[in-house]
Formats: sequence, C-alpha cells, structure tokens
Amino acid sequence: MRLLFIVILGIALSVSSSCSGIRVRHDYDKTADFSNYTTYNYPEAMTTGLSELDENRLLRAVDSAMQAKGFQFAEEPDFLVHIYSRDYQPAPRNTVGVGVGGTGRNVGGGVNVGLPIGRNFIEREISFDFVDFHNNTLFWQAVATDKFREKATPGEREEAFHAMVQKVFAKYPPKRAAGS
Repeated sequence: MRLLFIVILGIALSVSSSCSGIRVRHDYDKTADFSNYTTYNYPEAMTTGLSELDENRLLRAVDSAMQAKGFQFAEEPDFLVHIYSRDYQPAPRNTVGVGVGGTGRNVGGGVNVGLPIGRNFIEREISFDFVDFHNNTLFWQAVATDKFREKATPGEREEAFHAMVQKVFAKYPPKRAAGS
C-alpha cells in the first residue's frame, strides 16, 4: 500500500510540474518579406476579449516588445496587430486508474475508475495576428496559452503579460529554413 501511495504521489508531482508555463505556437507565410514591415498599429475596433485593465496591460507589453525590436507605432502602418483571447477550462488530461475485479466459476467482473489528478484551472489563449495593412493578408501568427489566475494582483497580471509577450515575440521575425 505504501508503494502504491509513493507511485501515485510521484505521478501527481510530475504531472503538476510538466503542465506549467506558457506554451506558444507560431505560424507564418513563408513567401512574406518581413523586411517590408517596420511600422504597426492596432485595428480601430479591436475586441480582445480581455477586461479594459488587462487589455491596457497587454498592449503596453506588446508596444514595449515591438519597440525593442525596432518597430514604430504609426497612423498609416505597414501592418496591424490583431489580438483576441478566450478563457476556457481544459478537460482533465491526467488520471490515475483504480481497478477492482474478481472471477469465480464461470463468472467474471471488474470495475475501473479514472481519478483526476490535480485541480481544475482556467487557461487563457491569446492570438496575435500580424495582418498586412495594404492587402489585408495574414503573414504571421502566434497563439499563446497559459494558466489564468483570476485572483492575481495587478502587478502579477502585468508580469504575466510581459512574460507571455516576450515568449511570443522571441521568434519574430521567423528564421527561415534553408530552401524555404
């Protein structure tokens, strides 16, 4: 029994540590000439899905990252940065199976129950789309996912948005593979 407890505890700890952190997926148009894009702005009627305070925090983080990469905010930009988000509760991915079974003469049976490991949490997914201002085509996209802490302080929220934006823009502009 003690061994079973140790195994379950080890699994729970490895699952909780492997699920933390910001995950980012990047995609881009391999025919786009990224050197043509030096100025940016946001769409006039952008609806991010965030509260006004969180939207302002995120836009400050994006502006800081863009300016650090040499981009300039402009009224007539080369591209627009569309941002939208959604919050969701992911289905539990990690369970421990507990089974009980028995057999007898010509009779068999069994029960198996999956017990979820860890607590329920909310994830926030934020998409960053770079759209050419002149021809309205998407040329770069990043989708970032992280756990959302509803009770986070304003300072913690600010730090979380900065960390996410740094990870999102770490791969912009994309490094092209040979032959692409």
